[in-house]
Amino acid sequence: MPRLSVTQRRRLWFFTRLTLIVLALAITLLPVYWMVNTSLKNQVEVFTSPPTLWPQNLTFANYVNVFTRRHLGTYLFNSLVIVGSAVLLSLLMGSLAGYALARFSRLQQKLNFWVLAPRMIPPIALVVPLFLMLQEIGLINKKLGLILVYTAFNLPFVAWMMRSFFQEIPVDLEEAAMVDGATRLRSFRDIVLPLAAPGLAATAIFSLIITYNEFFFALILTSTPAAATLPVGTAALIGKTQTLYGEMAAAGVVAAVPLVIFALLVQRHLVRGLTMGAVK
Repeated sequence: MPRLSVTQRRRLWFFTRLTLIVLALAITLLPVYWMVNTSLKNQVEVFTSPPTLWPQNLTFANYVNVFTRRHLGTYLFNSLVIVGSAVLLSLLMGSLAGYALARFSRLQQKLNFWVLAPRMIPPIALVVPLFLMLQEIGLINKKLGLILVYTAFNLPFVAWMMRSFFQEIPVDLEEAAMVDGATRLRSFRDIVLPLAAPGLAATAIFSLIITYNEFFFALILTSTPAAATLPVGTAALIGKTQTLYGEMAAAGVVAAVPLVIFALLVQRHLVRGLTMGAVK
């Protein structure tokens, strides 16, 4: 077999990488395409065999139905309020906790394991106590109840993630600010947090995805569209005798839009956050 030249090897490597990237994108985006494709079909065409690769009779009736008949707008609003509030609260408190774990050695030794310990408990073991607690204070089927629950479950993850980002920031910067008269809290706010912005973005989007897609607690702790979230509203489209696949696909497309917009907005910070500390 003749030996390839340097140029030929480079071209072969380029086409190999291109092929692998295209294959990975096809595998990743095929379910998304199929969801959009299904959302634009009527109920008869959804069950056509063999399935069509694109709608033969393009229709937006599924989108109209989920907003006018299935309260999707209410579910979407609830999800945005609940998830946004829970993520903001968990970032605020989790960042302070992560900073304390990163800077105070005594806390590191005693609390590192216990910070993550709550995430090791199966959610089904906690749902009954949480239900009884929220019922006692009148927060069943209320947005505030879900906000508190999601904040509590996000806190360990946020604190642990932010701890690793804060450890990458030199302590000398804070000490220099405190020598100039700044308090520890002010040095944290003005110096550490801006430097940890990529880490905050990465932590925020992971927390957002986890909370936005959460179904179990939302199903148990809410019972009406007044406080239920998008996953619960989408699951309601599965009936005892019929499943509305077209409307479910339309609801999935609508549900994905806020996450895509948020990811695009923080994309630059997200990439920096994921690689923060990788090169020293």
